[in-house]
Amino acid sequence: MNKLLRSVSLIAAAAIVLPSLANAGGAKSIYGNDDRLDYFEASPAMRQLADSVVSLWPSKQVKAENGGYKLATIGFGDALDLCPGEKFSEQPIGAFCSGTLVGEDMIMTAGHCITDEASCADARFVFGYNIDTAGGAARTTVPAKDVYTCKRIVKRDLDKQASGIIGTGIAIIGALLNKQAGPDFALIQLDRKVEGRKPLPVNRGGVNNGDRIFVIGHPVGLPVKVAGGASVRNNSFKAYFLTDLDTFGGNSGSAVFNASTNKIEGILVRGGTDFVAGPAGCKVQLRSGQNEGKGEAVTKISVLEKYIPEIGATRTAGLKSIGLTVDEVPAPSEELARKIQF
Repeated sequence: MNKLLRSVSLIAAAAIVLPSLANAGGAKSIYGNDDRLDYFEASPAMRQLADSVVSLWPSKQVKAENGGYKLATIGFGDALDLCPGEKFSEQPIGAFCSGTLVGEDMIMTAGHCITDEASCADARFVFGYNIDTAGGAARTTVPAKDVYTCKRIVKRDLDKQASGIIGTGIAIIGALLNKQAGPDFALIQLDRKVEGRKPLPVNRGGVNNGDRIFVIGHPVGLPVKVAGGASVRNNSFKAYFLTDLDTFGGNSGSAVFNASTNKIEGILVRGGTDFVAGPAGCKVQLRSGQNEGKGEAVTKISVLEKYIPEIGATRTAGLKSIGLTVDEVPAPSEELARKIQF
């Protein structure tokens, strides 16, 4: 393709994808090492959790094709003018937010991802957007059974202070420091029960400072990623806690899990800056020390747990009893993997 045609194609594709990402809430960043892993790199336990994670798409990017659906995407590196060598730059982006199955037909996400009944009606909830083999392509053609629509908003909350500062990093940090930001969540009933995937349990007992955590979602609209190597930094706020998770825009709505119990502790909703200009003028993904920066904000599950059905809590085994934490991703030993039962 010549450069002119390539540029026109990229502009057209970006017009579809990038506005969605721009509305996906506060940006995020990398703390210390980049701990994000592709689906195929993760342990069997993490992949099973990831199977219950959903990507959110505008309806215009999910087109019926040959009895299934085709997802409209654009190359990550091209869309954001990334510098050579940036992680995942060769992969596609397209999803505008993330979510998690917490009931037979219920999705949990961020309140700023689904703003009203109209936006819910326009959203498509797609399971299985991942890369399942080393060297393989992203799964952008999906069967009809993995695509769902919104039946109704069960419960949604978006604090006015938080809503007013979404997308403005300085204001976000200021509000966090002043303890102004409040709840940010949405629970969505889908058009039908989800087929072949299990609802994931939430921790109804509360989280503590220092707890090891991990997140599963779609940073920048990429195929699903698992990111660990993080902990709870500050749990003193009423509606949320701060972490050092490696997350980005598009991760908004992602479930944050306790690495000891494998239960959901909250929803990723806000954070710092994603990208900065590199020396060559192209973009690089912002990095800071593991203990630097203000941290990523996670709505506490206690804010919304009363609206979530108690489904699957006894079926999902915690990892603590077998000594497994997310820091052992990408894979435990084969013997250890055999012990993990869901």
